[in-house]
Amino acid sequence: MAKKAKTVFFCRNCGNESPKWEGQCRQCGEWNTYVEEKVVSVNPREKQQQTWRRERKNTGPSPVALPAIQAGEIKRLVSPDQELNRVLGGGIVPGCIVLFGGQPGIGKSTLLLQLALELPIKVLYISGEESEQQIKMRAERLGGQMDNCFILTETNTHKILQHALELEPQLIIADSIQTLSSPNVESMPGTVSQVRECAAELQRFAKETNIPVFLIGHITKEGSIAGPKLLEHIVDTVLQFEGDRNYSYRILRTLKNRFGSTDEMGIYEMQATGLRQVANPSELLLSQKDEELSGSGISATMEGMRPMLIETQALVSTAVYGTPQRSATGFDLRRLNMLLAVLEKRGGFALGQQDVFLNIAGGIRVDDPAIDLSICAALMSSYEDISIPTDVCFAGEVGLSGEIRAVNRIEQRIQEADRLGFKEIFISKYNTKGLDTERFGIKVYTIGKLQELYKALFE
Repeated sequence: MAKKAKTVFFCRNCGNESPKWEGQCRQCGEWNTYVEEKVVSVNPREKQQQTWRRERKNTGPSPVALPAIQAGEIKRLVSPDQELNRVLGGGIVPGCIVLFGGQPGIGKSTLLLQLALELPIKVLYISGEESEQQIKMRAERLGGQMDNCFILTETNTHKILQHALELEPQLIIADSIQTLSSPNVESMPGTVSQVRECAAELQRFAKETNIPVFLIGHITKEGSIAGPKLLEHIVDTVLQFEGDRNYSYRILRTLKNRFGSTDEMGIYEMQATGLRQVANPSELLLSQKDEELSGSGISATMEGMRPMLIETQALVSTAVYGTPQRSATGFDLRRLNMLLAVLEKRGGFALGQQDVFLNIAGGIRVDDPAIDLSICAALMSSYEDISIPTDVCFAGEVGLSGEIRAVNRIEQRIQEADRLGFKEIFISKYNTKGLDTERFGIKVYTIGKLQELYKALFE
């Protein structure tokens, strides 16, 4: 029977199918998300069964009572990459499927190929973008054990899974999900229907064989992973690899994790021989300078369970063109405007006609509210043109009335500052409940309002 081609519309957000274009998706309610695709309808009787599935005696799993299920500890595969282990929640879970997203050229393929070369297990690396020779050249540059890494340049998912059943690897890496195609869907690779079908096939394969699968995904210009939003719901873990190309540091964040926390972060440094793990990010995120300069403050922040000390740099100058400029790199601009309003209203600083520029050193982005106190101190320092001692750091959230609010995990922040050799730290007086400040080698100052901070630093 001849196959009949038809045109349908798919929602990029949820994957809903519609026979005609609609401005708003009826399934998820998003606007302007429908894209047109040509598909070929196949008679279900003529549709071939997938040949990669293993034959089973039973048609499927039978219902089991909840008390009868044996709850055992998940035995994870611990990789030599400690940063990756941290963001995954302790290691790679058997049968999990991980989506790895990031901008082009940021180092996604390099990191996962480096992982494949470091693991002492059999790894199948599937490439739909590069040839075998290109991957071999990169592997020689990265170094590592090549005997356990097998390269397959194929985009047909049925052929890929047939090779996987024959090879029986312990880990599969697919680069990338947008280049794969399934014979079950007659459309171009990278379309919504193809990405959805390929991800579903790989998910079923991972769950049935207990082999973990890593998928590399492209992202759009808006910063979201290309393909339907349903792709992020199918996978177990979504990792985002980000960073500025002008800096050598790369940040690995967890956007979704069914087997661990979503607050963890891994830091890498891009080098000629690959990505180097940064075990102590505080020493790299603090700028090295010989003299004290105004407009610089050190903040004790937290990324998940990991304490870090980062530098906040502020510049306050008179507006030349009449309209003051507000710019923030690595920090929320709206929160910066809020802090400026608090300083003007509660602190008496005339910032209405001043240009304000804020930068988080190291090219990373911070959302921890405990960085507020450091930013306010840096703004005061730049406004008065008086430097803050380099052995002083801050940890506190600033409220709308100018009060310094308590932050979480204050002991870990103080211990990290003490370990790095800082002499003083300013925290909220509401953080002192149950806190023994005498056991720290660093002097702890407790304040309640911004006016107290100004008096302690500049008077």
